[in-house]
Amino acid sequence: VAERIMLPLQADALKKAVRERRNMLIAGGTSSGKTTLANALLAEVAECDDRVILIEDTRELQCAARDCVALRTRRGSVTLADLVRSTLRLRPDRIIVGEVRGAEALDMLKAWNTGHPGGIATVHANSARSALYRIEQLAQEAVVTVPRRLIAEAIDLIVFIAGR
Repeated sequence: VAERIMLPLQADALKKAVRERRNMLIAGGTSSGKTTLANALLAEVAECDDRVILIEDTRELQCAARDCVALRTRRGSVTLADLVRSTLRLRPDRIIVGEVRGAEALDMLKAWNTGHPGGIATVHANSARSALYRIEQLAQEAVVTVPRRLIAEAIDLIVFIAGR
């Protein structure tokens, strides 16, 4: 808000979505501010006293939550999809995925939709609508027919950030 990236009303809506444990997909182009917004939302998550699991390829997310576990991929041996599936054994309250790029999209949607609300993920897309298509395309890397109902039920809010 201070940097005029969003209006106070928009910031309040996002804070409310965090408190209400809504699953949020942050979409935008390269260097649009997706990770910056995710980190701002994680600052709000930190005040909720939840067990937070961060899943990413490259360490970019920062979470000050008291109970936060950061998981990273390992080239050639541990993928984002592996980490998303393993996360369920860690009793997460919130599952945060740094950037969805492949078949892990399906695992993330399933996890968000099975008692783990309040997730946040980022995806490269040119609009909010194309973010849904992108998630569908990525999930198709795991299964031929993506259950669109799963996408509709798992994602509560899409935040699109236009290029700067």
